[in-house]
Amino acid sequence: MSSPLQKIDTINSSLTELESQINSFEQAVLKFIEEGKMNSGNLESSINSMSTKEINRKLHTTPIAIIGMASLMPQSRTLRDYWQNIVNKIDCITDVPSTHWSVEDYYDPNPRTAEDKTYCKRGGFIPEVDFNPMEFGIPPSILEVTDVSQLLSLVVAKETMEDAGYSDSREFSRENIGVILGVAMGKQLGMPLTARLEYPVWEKVLKSSGVSDEDTKKIVDKIKSAYVKWDENAFPGMLANVVAGRIANRLNFGGTNCVVDAACASSFGALKMAISELVEHRS
Repeated sequence: MSSPLQKIDTINSSLTELESQINSFEQAVLKFIEEGKMNSGNLESSINSMSTKEINRKLHTTPIAIIGMASLMPQSRTLRDYWQNIVNKIDCITDVPSTHWSVEDYYDPNPRTAEDKTYCKRGGFIPEVDFNPMEFGIPPSILEVTDVSQLLSLVVAKETMEDAGYSDSREFSRENIGVILGVAMGKQLGMPLTARLEYPVWEKVLKSSGVSDEDTKKIVDKIKSAYVKWDENAFPGMLANVVAGRIANRLNFGGTNCVVDAACASSFGALKMAISELVEHRS
């Protein structure tokens, strides 16, 4: 069994490695800006506002501890499942489930033979998760217009707090608890909501094909019914920043809540911002 000092050394080593990776990413972004490929003075200012060296210096005097963890990964409902898959060298990449999209409709092994197809039919897919909206004070009626990323993040956030020993039954100050997440790409709900607004295109195509106005309306209404309706809950239900905001709202956290979108480096960006919040005593 390792001693507390050995554990601290391991944590410090991991943080140093992480900081090195973040620093490499920063240098790449700055080079990208200097070459004129990105016009964003604010981004450069933000990156330089607190350098990795400054964070590293403060971490030595203000160490940060990870006291709770939870996860939801492909073929891994829990953190323990995820670790066991790693230890057992399990390949969690599988064929796309029929519940996600139709391979027959969208797959073509040759990317040059057809438009609007994909030559890949494999990926990492998370297992089904039982979600009780009432547990988080969410009306079941708005689930259809709430992106699944917002709902699953609530589940993982609560499990993280419980793993850290801060369950609902424990009294503690939530005023300065922040939620900073790496969130990239479009959300699942955005696609059907956007597709529903394409009805003018459908109308033009149908009418230009000789379909009567009456039949056009019937067909358009039928296509619309296949998509989620817009209402007052749809817009917040599809926003990426609400993934963090809903956690803060439902778990009553009063600190900073926001998301970081740096494409594949989103998680690194979120980690750096979270570390900055802690060492600067803002959270």
